[in-house]
Amino acid sequence: MLNAQWLETFVVLCEAGHFTRAAARLNMTQPGVSQHLKKLEDQVGQALVTRDGKGFTLTPAGEAVRDLGRQRRSEERQLRDALDGDDAGKGQVSLACSGSLALLIYPRIITLMQNSPGLMVRLEAAPQARVVEGVLSGVYDIGVADHKPTNPRLDGDLLGSDELCLLLPRGQSTEPSFADLERLGFIAHPDGIAYADELLSANFPSEYQGVDSLRIRSFINQIGQIPEPVAKGVGYTILPRSGVDAYPRRADLACMALANPVRHDLWMVRRRGKVFAARTKRVVTEVIDTVRNLTGLS
Repeated sequence: MLNAQWLETFVVLCEAGHFTRAAARLNMTQPGVSQHLKKLEDQVGQALVTRDGKGFTLTPAGEAVRDLGRQRRSEERQLRDALDGDDAGKGQVSLACSGSLALLIYPRIITLMQNSPGLMVRLEAAPQARVVEGVLSGVYDIGVADHKPTNPRLDGDLLGSDELCLLLPRGQSTEPSFADLERLGFIAHPDGIAYADELLSANFPSEYQGVDSLRIRSFINQIGQIPEPVAKGVGYTILPRSGVDAYPRRADLACMALANPVRHDLWMVRRRGKVFAARTKRVVTEVIDTVRNLTGLS
C-alpha cells in the first residue's frame, strides 16, 4: 500500500501547483516536500512529476496517483462523517422474531419510522432456527429466540417470557373441562401442534391423547387471523400472549385459567462483541419494552 502521509503530501502539492506553497500549507520545509515526493516515486516505481523550477507538470502516473489520493481523502472524510454522525434516526436495522411477536412489535416500529424518515427497519417473522442462523450469518442485526444461543459466536440476553394462552370465546367458562374444549373444537395452525402438546399434556394429562385425537374445527396459517374464529365462538386455540395482545379484538377473547401454565423464554440474540449503532439501540429498546409490556388476559 502507498504510504498515506506521502500520498497526502503529493495531493496537496498537486493542489498548490508549487513546492513552496505546498510546503507552507503542510507546515513543512520545501526539502521535506521533495523528500516525500521522492519516496512516493520510489514506491510507485515511476516519476510522478516533470519539474520546471519550483513548479512542475504531472506525468500520466502522477495524474493516476493524484486521483487515487483524492479518492482516499474523500473516503476517509466519509468514514469520519459516519463515525461522528451515528444518528439514531438514519440507516437500516434488520431483526427477526416469531410471527406473533412481530405482530406486536411492528406497530411500534412504524411509529419509529414515522418520526424518523431516514430510518429503515426490516422486520422478518421467521422460524426459531432461521432467527439464530440469520444473526450468526449477519443477515439480521438482532433476533428474538425462545432459547439461549449455544453458538460461541453469539450472545443472548434474557428479556422475559411469552406465556402460551388457551384461548376461548368471551363468555365461555375460563375453567372448562377437556370435554368442553372438545365440544368447541380446536382451531389449528402451523405451531398449534407443538403448543397443544406442551399445554394440553401439562394440564389434561389423562384426557389428552395427542393432536391426532383432537377435534379439529378449522385450520389457518395466517398468524393475525388465528384468533378470529375463536372470537366468533367457532372454537378454541393456543397462541403465545404476544399473538393475542396484537389482535385488535382481544376483548372478545378469554384466556383459560390453567393449573400448569407454560411459558417460553424470550432471548435477545446478537453477534458476540458486536457494537450496536445508535439506530439499532433504538430498535432494541422498542423490542425490550414490547416484551416487558406483555399484558395479562382474563
